[in-house]
Amino acid sequence: MYLYLHMVIGGAGLDIDFSLESPSGVLLINEYRKSDGVHTIEPTEAGDYKLCFDNSFSTISEKLVFFELIFDSPQEDEDGDNWAEVVEPEEMLDMKIEDIKESIETMKNRLERSIQMQTLLRAFEARDRNLQESNMSRVNFWSAVNLGVLVVVAFLQVYMLKSLFEDKRHVRT
Repeated sequence: MYLYLHMVIGGAGLDIDFSLESPSGVLLINEYRKSDGVHTIEPTEAGDYKLCFDNSFSTISEKLVFFELIFDSPQEDEDGDNWAEVVEPEEMLDMKIEDIKESIETMKNRLERSIQMQTLLRAFEARDRNLQESNMSRVNFWSAVNLGVLVVVAFLQVYMLKSLFEDKRHVRT
């Protein structure tokens, strides 16, 4: 079983088109303008699957995309089982070794899932950080514009007040 995760973490709109094709060209997943997605696929045919991220609807802005492929099928480690073949314990001891092997395997699976979850959380954090930084730059820009307008208005008010109190009569002597 394959698990596909994708997320737009930067760029305008935070959306992208996503499609997945099988080796024979059958369209398995087709999404339009999504900011993130999680898909589980059971591979039915051998070969190369085609993943496509399309940003053609947004010709001006570029996107930063995070994606991860998770292979959730049990894989046998060659090194993990060699130690059990070397030791020939008695029947009772064999059960305990099997319990230990099962416990280690469970722990390994949980650690792998923890690593995957941390990677996903890092992607969420990167997307949120990009959004926050772009918002901060906009706030700074408009604050500077506001400050400029405030200074111009202050000078205009001072000028207008001075002009009200000026004596406009010319005295000839």
